[in-house]
Amino acid sequence: MKQGFVSLACVLDSFTREVVGWSMSRFMDAALPLAALNNALAARCPAAGLLHHSDQGAHDASQVYVDRLRSMGVTPRMSRKGTPYDNARMESFYKTLKSEEVDLQDDLDLDDAQHHLDRFIGEWYNRERLHSKLGYVPPAEFAARSHSAQK
Repeated sequence: MKQGFVSLACVLDSFTREVVGWSMSRFMDAALPLAALNNALAARCPAAGLLHHSDQGAHDASQVYVDRLRSMGVTPRMSRKGTPYDNARMESFYKTLKSEEVDLQDDLDLDDAQHHLDRFIGEWYNRERLHSKLGYVPPAEFAARSHSAQK
């Protein structure tokens, strides 16, 4: 981005590989992942008992973040120290985002970057991009099939 650095926080559904909440900001503080979490909670309205996995980043472990999870009946789980594989799905998504979107854009400002990110995640990644781990269907289609199979 031409006008500086931005931070991104995402919440990924480990089963469907959908990015269900995201937020971007010029600042990496506790408000950023909390905004992504709130977007995910609003989009999914999860039932109590859901497990929320994250790495041991200071913001994901912040009291306000953990309190928000618990207020919704969600159990926080953290990666073990020195175990990079615990967060492999999220890291894979970030690699895809970087190589298939960020490195190809020359965003002018935060609004421009937000527009491209919303389009990439909401339209391309979740609804069109095929995933080998999902039987070569997009995450949204995999989720829809899974939900109808459960009924």
